[in-house]
Amino acid sequence: MNQGAQGSAEARAAEIPGVSQLRGEARVPAQPGAAEVARVRGEHTHSETPIPRPRAAVQRSSVRGQILDALRTALVTGELAPGEVYSAPVLGERFGVSATPVREAMQQLALEGAVEVVPNRGFRVVERGARELAELAEVRALIEVPVMLRLVRTVPPERWAALRPLAEATVRAASSGCRATYAESDRAFHAAVLSLSGNEQLVHIAEDLHRRSQWPLVGAQPGRGRADLIADAAEHTALLDALIARDLEVVRALVGEHFTGAS
Repeated sequence: MNQGAQGSAEARAAEIPGVSQLRGEARVPAQPGAAEVARVRGEHTHSETPIPRPRAAVQRSSVRGQILDALRTALVTGELAPGEVYSAPVLGERFGVSATPVREAMQQLALEGAVEVVPNRGFRVVERGARELAELAEVRALIEVPVMLRLVRTVPPERWAALRPLAEATVRAASSGCRATYAESDRAFHAAVLSLSGNEQLVHIAEDLHRRSQWPLVGAQPGRGRADLIADAAEHTALLDALIARDLEVVRALVGEHFTGAS
């Protein structure tokens, strides 16, 4: 890659929230020869859709994990756009790290189904349609509804009451209007409910389905509006009230509506 091409790529590439350039404190030094590695691998660093500059610093520890979290957030907000290709060298340059942790994070996202590898170019964000989102909601309902109906008969009210702070956290997150913040609080609430089953595999599978259900649809506006998030969060508090009261019919109705609305 010549200097002109590299300069052009750097000018158009932006960063993802949650990660900074690390030009000052806690900078992770870039590995020497990163541009040459990109040329050998054939990863293009031009004609990529700009993404916003990061607003928080990546620390030296767990760089890959922090980048992975930032990329997941960008997927939820739509800043990593469906159908667009992003290369590890360009993202690494903008993060102030080598391409290696970025590539590793992208490979994890590929395993999760969020992106697909494009040989000699980078990673393309998977394009999803309304049908896939509806199917994910159906699978989540098939898994979570029977578990909640079983738990409502066996879990004592005080254990449900202990989840009140998590339900209230979803309301606060929804009020912020930030879809990524709400998605995380929503995940935490559902995981806490399902964890009362004592089945760790169930929780892991449900969390994976939840994560995939947050990715934006191709051609759609990125995420639901603030009013939709608030309505969704209100269902959490109503559901918790019904669980504490051991009202089986209300629990069944609320959970069914919750997943129908999620699709």
